[in-house]
Amino acid sequence: MEFPLHDYVAGARVATDLVTTSPTVRGPAGDGLPSPEALAAFLADHDLRLDAPPPTATDLFQVQLLRREARGIIETETADQAVAGCAVLMRRAALGPVLRRDAAAGVDGRWRWHVPTAPGAPLADELAAFLAAGLAGVVRALGHGRFRDCAAPGCRGVFADTSRTGRRRFCRPELCGNRVKVANHRARQAVR
Repeated sequence: MEFPLHDYVAGARVATDLVTTSPTVRGPAGDGLPSPEALAAFLADHDLRLDAPPPTATDLFQVQLLRREARGIIETETADQAVAGCAVLMRRAALGPVLRRDAAAGVDGRWRWHVPTAPGAPLADELAAFLAAGLAGVVRALGHGRFRDCAAPGCRGVFADTSRTGRRRFCRPELCGNRVKVANHRARQAVR
């Protein structure tokens, strides 16, 4: 696997989405990654093409552990702690950055930094490097304050806010945000 350093948003998005698959966040709905097939679907949904073969039960277990590590980085109290956590994840599979022309722009394309992962690295280690680059990019470009707890009552989710305005409030806007909107609407209707 090789991923561009300039697109930290993709890594941060995958980190947030991975964290929200946790039973801690999903509650009664259970684990969002209950099987290797569910993990394969998660990777496909995020357009991640890792060098590793299709996920196994061992890969699933390792990614579930990685999910805790990603949550730990988002929950850090300081930028230094977050960056240190990202460095640990990067060391699992990332090799030194390389400079390559942007293939999408053709021969005259801009030069961009890319990070390759070690050949034969386990799936969870490749994914760890990708998530770490994304989360470290959030700290560098947007600041540690973009790591937040979900504002929905009762939700234990956390997320990296990579929105342009920096006003995201929910780990899963389509679920947590909608629940809050419905509750607020019902409260307004009850007052009438």
